Amino acid sequence: MKKILYSFLILSSVALSAQKNPSVKFAVANDVVGTVGMFNARKAIVQSSSVYKSPAGLPQGLKKYSFIAEKGLTEFKIKNGQEGLDTISLAQLNSQYGVPESTPVFIEGYEFPDSSTKIYGDIMGNVEVKDHDGRKTVFLSTNGIK
Repeated sequence: MKKILYSFLILSSVALSAQKNPSVKFAVANDVVGTVGMFNARKAIVQSSSVYKSPAGLPQGLKKYSFIAEKGLTEFKIKNGQEGLDTISLAQLNSQYGVPESTPVFIEGYEFPDSSTKIYGDIMGNVEVKDHDGRKTVFLSTNGIK
């Protein structure tokens, strides 16, 4: 009985760790992923924004982000000379945590399959390496600026 309960708890924790966080509103600027909250906190650098309500409404240049646009996606244009925010590729993040660079990364439960994707460092909150489908995988939660 203990083995069954233990197995259930492990499976439950894995399922919960991979669940998508519906409160996170992703944004993209200069082909780098951030959050709407991150840009709202830096209104001085924002030139304009465009909100897309669904993956179907994304322009061609943003179609590769359709997997994070279930609840919409905002594209921000940053003012000239204000593009100096720190960025990191998911491959670099994997490397820092001893995970093969090509391994997908989970951000707030959303799987980012392309490790060449760049994210803004400002969105990084808790970063953990967990076992996912038998391999070490980086799981990142945003720092509360959603």
